[in-house]
Amino acid sequence: MNSITVQDILEAGKQSSMTGSVLTEWAEKGTPKQREYLHGVLAAEHESRQESRRQRLLKAARLPALKSLTGFDYTSVKFPADYGRGPLESLDFINHAQDLVLYGDVGTGKTHMATALVAAACRQGIQARFFTTSVLVMMLRHAKDEGRLDKELASLAKNQLLAIDELGYLPIDTEGARLLFQVIAGGYEKRSLIITTNLEFSRWGTVFGDDNMAAAIIDRLVHHGRLLQFRGESYRVKNALMK
Repeated sequence: MNSITVQDILEAGKQSSMTGSVLTEWAEKGTPKQREYLHGVLAAEHESRQESRRQRLLKAARLPALKSLTGFDYTSVKFPADYGRGPLESLDFINHAQDLVLYGDVGTGKTHMATALVAAACRQGIQARFFTTSVLVMMLRHAKDEGRLDKELASLAKNQLLAIDELGYLPIDTEGARLLFQVIAGGYEKRSLIITTNLEFSRWGTVFGDDNMAAAIIDRLVHHGRLLQFRGESYRVKNALMK
């Protein structure tokens, strides 16, 4: 009788989607060593699929760079009294559709933290996206001009976490402000937002060109959100080659 080759196993694997009844039957009639081997195969297959999903999510997140919170310098970060590093890194805020506003000085780690949190979410199998404010507004404007705004908003809504970076760095026109408002309002109590900004809330009206719209956005963020304040010298300036 011909022995089973590796190629035979590969072909059988491609054609099968194993059911509980088949697994039970073969597990019950196998020896302890055979069950151990079968369990190893199934565990390896599961981990392989999970890793493939993590890589797909990381690619879809469109991160500017792959960052981590390992070794992150928290000395410039002031947390709210009821919040800290542990809850932040656990990503528990995503499970509760809570928001984070990372506010403060340029170069103090706001974008690094936002990027790292999106990457951490992807590694946990959570669908997430990262945008600069200008890129997000441009994308929404193009979608609206091409008659596919609803489709684009629905695509964004599939993410459990959206990071919107650099709010306030560039002004937003009235149409752009309304489009951005749709994203923020549409995610209220459904998914989490991370917003990085160097502007205090009292100046958001100048960004959106409408104090009432800014107030409505802030109201939603404050309700289920936390403000992390970043203070200190720019990391890039501190470590610059040009002095």
